[in-house]
Amino acid sequence: MGRSHALLMAERGADIIVHDIKYDGAAETAEMVRSKGRKAEVIVRDIRDVAAFQHDVQRAIETFSGLDILVNNTGVGGKRRSIEEIDEAIYDEMFDIHVKGAFFATQAVLPAMKTKNSGRIINISSIYAMGGNKNASHYAAAKAALSCFTKSWARELAPFNIKVNAVAPGFVLTDLTMASNPMDKIREREKTMPLGRFVEPLEISYAVAWLASGETEMITGQVISPNSGEMIM
Repeated sequence: MGRSHALLMAERGADIIVHDIKYDGAAETAEMVRSKGRKAEVIVRDIRDVAAFQHDVQRAIETFSGLDILVNNTGVGGKRRSIEEIDEAIYDEMFDIHVKGAFFATQAVLPAMKTKNSGRIINISSIYAMGGNKNASHYAAAKAALSCFTKSWARELAPFNIKVNAVAPGFVLTDLTMASNPMDKIREREKTMPLGRFVEPLEISYAVAWLASGETEMITGQVISPNSGEMIM
């Protein structure tokens, strides 16, 4: 989904900072952005290395002389684990990547946004943050933390004209979701969705790009959920 977000916003005129833990995927995404006529910088870093990651972000911001939009999209799947299957290392990985990572990524970009008195922060939450998940409670809880960050940061950052919202995808057929779910279960689940099919990554990107646009000047602290009607709150 991160690549999809980057490419759609590049098509709409944005230069992109691409972050990943692996070089090849990030470099490929950056080249795809450049092929659309936009600039791209690459950060290859484990987001759990907070000091190094924040240093990388500052260097990238300096390259572009500012930053307008942050999408907190870094994540790891729950892999359908029960409570008994989640040891301390698995638990820490989940919260360090989703929650700690998003917190300190946001902290890193705030000086640039406050300087301009403008900005957009979009957190990627999940339908499981709204309804829970019987197979991956640690994942659901981490995503719920992102939804709460969204509401809290929206209040804290409103005086600086920084809008903070979240997109809570339903089941999107990506490599990450397929690694956590057997294909037969995936097909069974698709049949139960009111709109009859999975959400495509681009459809999540449309929501992200909209929240990043000038069309949402009066929207902050909200969680929107493209989920094929699977979760209706």
